[in-house]
Amino acid sequence: MSLEQRLKVYRLTEAEYKKICLLLGREPKGVEWAIFSALWSEHCSYKSSKVHLKKFYNKNDRVLESFGENAGVIDLGEGERVAFKMESHNHPSFISPHQGAATGVGGILRDIFTMGARPIALANYLCFGEPKVEVMPHLVDGVVRGIADYGNCVGVPMVTGHTEFNASYNGNILVNAFALGYFGPEDRVFTSGARGIGNYVVYVGAKTGRDGVHGASMASESFDEKNEGKKPTVQIGDPFMEKLLIESCLEVMKEDLVESIQDMGAAGITSSSFEMAAKGKVGLNIDLQKVPMRQSGLTPEEILLSESQERMLLMCTPEKFARLKEIFNRWDLDAEVIGEVIEGSQIKIHWGAELLTELNPVDVVDHAPEYKRQYSEYKSVNKREKIAPSKFDKFTFRAAENINLCSRDWIFNQYDQRVGASTAADCSQSVGVVELPHSGRPLGIALGCRPPMMRTDIQLGAYDAIAYPSLQLSSKGLQPLAVTDCLNFGNPEKPELMTEFVASVEALSKACEAFDTPVISGNVSLYNETLDKNVTSTPATGVVGLGHSMEKVPKDEFCVEGERAFLLRCELWSGNFYSADAYNFPVEFTGDWDKEKVTQFAKDLQEYVNEFGPSTSNVVGKMGALFELMTMSQSGFSVHLDKPLADSMCAERLYEVIVTAKSGDEFKSFWQKRNVEYFDLGKVMAEPLKVDGNLVDAHWTSEPFHKQLGLE
Repeated sequence: MSLEQRLKVYRLTEAEYKKICLLLGREPKGVEWAIFSALWSEHCSYKSSKVHLKKFYNKNDRVLESFGENAGVIDLGEGERVAFKMESHNHPSFISPHQGAATGVGGILRDIFTMGARPIALANYLCFGEPKVEVMPHLVDGVVRGIADYGNCVGVPMVTGHTEFNASYNGNILVNAFALGYFGPEDRVFTSGARGIGNYVVYVGAKTGRDGVHGASMASESFDEKNEGKKPTVQIGDPFMEKLLIESCLEVMKEDLVESIQDMGAAGITSSSFEMAAKGKVGLNIDLQKVPMRQSGLTPEEILLSESQERMLLMCTPEKFARLKEIFNRWDLDAEVIGEVIEGSQIKIHWGAELLTELNPVDVVDHAPEYKRQYSEYKSVNKREKIAPSKFDKFTFRAAENINLCSRDWIFNQYDQRVGASTAADCSQSVGVVELPHSGRPLGIALGCRPPMMRTDIQLGAYDAIAYPSLQLSSKGLQPLAVTDCLNFGNPEKPELMTEFVASVEALSKACEAFDTPVISGNVSLYNETLDKNVTSTPATGVVGLGHSMEKVPKDEFCVEGERAFLLRCELWSGNFYSADAYNFPVEFTGDWDKEKVTQFAKDLQEYVNEFGPSTSNVVGKMGALFELMTMSQSGFSVHLDKPLADSMCAERLYEVIVTAKSGDEFKSFWQKRNVEYFDLGKVMAEPLKVDGNLVDAHWTSEPFHKQLGLE
């Protein structure tokens, strides 16, 4: 095979090849091509984004583990901690939607329990193309069923989600999975750095097959018309095996039998072994012939690159191995010694008696390319002209017929949202809430990033990806604590897209600093591009918040007759982001940045909820306050408005909150002192929403999923 052919097969550039030769002092040989191909892929090395990720605000007193570990960990006080992370499985889910989405759930769960935390909550952020695209019903159905099948079988509740539809995702869908795990006061946090000369390197879990070979490099390139041929690079998941792996790993951790541990994710055993050795600054001896195999005839390269699911690599002391193996075998799982930790700084990979390669893991992992892709300063749209005021019009009622604005019940009802008995607020609410096992306090999860805003103004949209979910948490009386993100972007080799990436990272970091919510984990997914068409730049976020009392977490919908309803308005921007998207209107908006105003509003809102305990508190989202009011009125309780007030509630403002009060006087006194504008919406009644005495029925259902996508 010529050099040109090798570079194409292993997806390496000529410059990268020259760097490999420089590091090795010779040309790469044998399996070394596969090792560098995998670990220098965009997916594993972050070579186009690493230089900018250093800009993130990522530390405060609560952060225990951040970048560099399988998941971030924060301290909640009272001996409780949580680990959480968000990751993409975009490319595999487009090629094979059911398996791609399912293994995305499995992979993010392993990142969590690898830390020693018990998974207690899942969430997902999904973006699909237009329903009229021929393949879209297949993709939507496959992704949702894949997520449901894996999560339901493994027994972790899905507590919240976000789903978008837009033409920019016709050629590349986005499937981002979030998971959160819990540490009790007596639980230890485990890390991945290899340690202890003479310790065993132990392979645990499912046997290795050919599925997922070259998966990491596949996820690091754009799509073309030949995607069908990439299906063998998609992994195959087994949620029942995952459940066994969760319970057995937590058991051996509880008995303190593990020194360090990492799951075999992208690039399989190659990534796990090299990253663990590089972090621990030690060497490893590994014999690939000792790896449990699902089929005969696997080559060393296939074993190194296999992304077969439900597998872990761990280190334990020799004297503890017998007990460790006993526990894993009791759970019907393989636990085999495939090597040991050695002195020095080399990983020696053997095939029986044959030495295949001897490499310094630091050279491979820490000396991966770091590109400074071309970009320019982002010019914010920053409009100033006043837009024409929206009117209470029948198009508002037609909004519920639009698949981007309708109920997501068709999706959520496929998920087990209550398994484990810790769910306090499920996917029917804007914030997923679980009850912490030890203290009984509420922990909330809110997802961010509204693509129509990203299409309007990158900096505004990225800042909102932190501000909006943080405000949602505050509306439930919860303090936003920390962030995980999934940065979904197009081709970084295009300067205009790299400009959007850099502007997004900088805006996210500013917002995180303003809210004191450090980014503690995350993922970058680039090359979301098909035939030169890129997705909307989509920095999805997951923000976690903590409260004091389960009893004080209000609902989204109206639920108590006789309370007074109010609209709070902390207006920074006003526009028609989602309505423009839904109805092909020209996007218009006006406003200015005022970071302090929105962060103070969030603090005031959190204080109000905790002090006065309203039964309802809901941040206004798509289409503005009137449409939000329609969705909140599905419970059978609502208010009666006059038309001028209804007219004023049609624009999409950043930011508004609909909240109730037991005492109107107390409400007014509290918010007048804080100089926040509010509108009295009237008394909550056990009647439907009316405007000027006329019934308003939004018909807010999942019907568009059936009509437009043909899904049952």
